[in-house]
Amino acid sequence: MAINRKILFFVTEDWYFFSHRLHIAKALKEDGFEVILLTRVHQHKKIIENQGIRVIPIDLKRESRNLFQEIKTIFKVAGVYKKEKPHLVHHVAAKPILYGSIAARVASIPLYVNAFAGLGFVFLQKKELKSILVRWIFILAYRFIFHSKAAYAIFQNPEDKCLFESLKIVKKNRSTLIRGSGVDISHYRFFKEPEGRVTILLGARMLWDKGIGELVQAVKILQEKKIIFRVLLAGIPDPANPNSVDGQTLQKWHNQGIIEWIGYQEDMAQVLSRVHIATLPSYGEGVPKFLIEAAACGRPIVTTDVPGCREIVHHNKNGILVPVRNYYALADSLLKLIKDSELREKMGACGRAMVIKSFSEKIVAEKTMAFYKTIWNKKVWR
Repeated sequence: MAINRKILFFVTEDWYFFSHRLHIAKALKEDGFEVILLTRVHQHKKIIENQGIRVIPIDLKRESRNLFQEIKTIFKVAGVYKKEKPHLVHHVAAKPILYGSIAARVASIPLYVNAFAGLGFVFLQKKELKSILVRWIFILAYRFIFHSKAAYAIFQNPEDKCLFESLKIVKKNRSTLIRGSGVDISHYRFFKEPEGRVTILLGARMLWDKGIGELVQAVKILQEKKIIFRVLLAGIPDPANPNSVDGQTLQKWHNQGIIEWIGYQEDMAQVLSRVHIATLPSYGEGVPKFLIEAAACGRPIVTTDVPGCREIVHHNKNGILVPVRNYYALADSLLKLIKDSELREKMGACGRAMVIKSFSEKIVAEKTMAFYKTIWNKKVWR
């Protein structure tokens, strides 16, 4: 009887798979596995298929609230699972985890891994009644998902892992910790600081919970002090997310000279080579890839002392941690680095060493494969 060596990834967007998971899929291909991707297709389908990965398009709308349409989507996913019969399915992010796990149970998939890239806005909201009710709906849904013996979890930071264990969603022996999605350290290489005016970069989706509002306030404080510097925002709004910053607001800040909004950037390594400091005053993350990229390029970082961000930034080592939602502290820390080129150089070198040791794509792929091996029948891996 032939051994089933088929793994299927279910990810919301093809660009996200290309950026965050393709290196894992390539490692699986090199080990002789058939790899399939179920995702919403934009412009990365051909690139992914050129790596020998079969792409199955699905129209997954993250912003949809139509119950009938969502149930229909779950059955479409279950239909794909039944047809393909993978031995393991890897779900990434909230909607694929929720819908894919239900579909996996319907289709009797032997194993499915739910990878949390942070816990999302539901767990970041303030303690209002509506937010608490929505949070508990998610908690109950996650408990149902992980009740299955086929379900396992990957978390990117220990706080998220401990939270899910304390809420009795996931048992300790059914989850693992893999810090971030890794970066290609040959592409994100160390860059010497550029000449000229100190430039600060924030790279992320344009969401309020990335701390964009706090950064704008911090910039205003520094501009009032006549500090000479500039701030770039690299990224686009995410209309499917309720915390998205709209394009008009971003353009207004740009026109007022507060920040320079440069939109989506294909090659972040090149952008990082032209800046001096990276910042992400986020309210909470898995482990943000932008900060790993920045550290890999030798850039000092100012970020918030929250889960995920403090995985890659060690205070006063490769960057500075500030309290969340505190734009005064953010302004002070940015000013400290703007004024001190020697400190920037020292922190940048430390960050590069940290990435090489713990956050390369190779390390993340190896840890993911090792986790697969612990849950899969050992005979498959001979």
